[in-house]
Amino acid sequence: MCNEFSAQRSLDDLLREFGRLNIPLDWKGGRPNLQPRPSVRPTDPAPVIVGEDGGARLKELRWGFPNPKGGPVINFRSEGRRFPTGRCLVPVDGFYEFTGAKAPKSKWLFEAADGAMLGVAGLVRDDRFTLLTCAPGPDMAPYHDRQVAILPREHWAAWLGPPEEQPPIEPLPAGSLKVTQVR
Repeated sequence: MCNEFSAQRSLDDLLREFGRLNIPLDWKGGRPNLQPRPSVRPTDPAPVIVGEDGGARLKELRWGFPNPKGGPVINFRSEGRRFPTGRCLVPVDGFYEFTGAKAPKSKWLFEAADGAMLGVAGLVRDDRFTLLTCAPGPDMAPYHDRQVAILPREHWAAWLGPPEEQPPIEPLPAGSLKVTQVR
């Protein structure tokens, strides 16, 4: 499952995207200096958006919940679950999947077909986050039997809103993602 994504949008890009949706975006302290990250891997910090006071707050958290049994929990199945607390949206430019039986595996980049930013449904605990997953959509199915849960823009406010407004988590329709082989 996804163990690498790209987060290269500037703070101005995020403010513009959320402004178009009438979702006020703020942060604590001084203006954050978001560095473009073409490769975010487990335990790396990354920007996440959490719902707060009728708006949204930008935070930088580490990817992966602590796991007493080993490596961090970087992906969490969404099927049949409700998430009344701890929801976040992880803004990504794309995410990677790997295919093949042995190293070096083929590496595939999945991006929005229209070049827009993707909003991945996630969960926050303390200073960590994890990505939710769902069954694969038609664009992902040839490469993996799971995919990160990408929320359509019209569901972002509900995902960041009150618990009773949880939008459905389901794969995007065919043609939503552009796939590029990286190696």
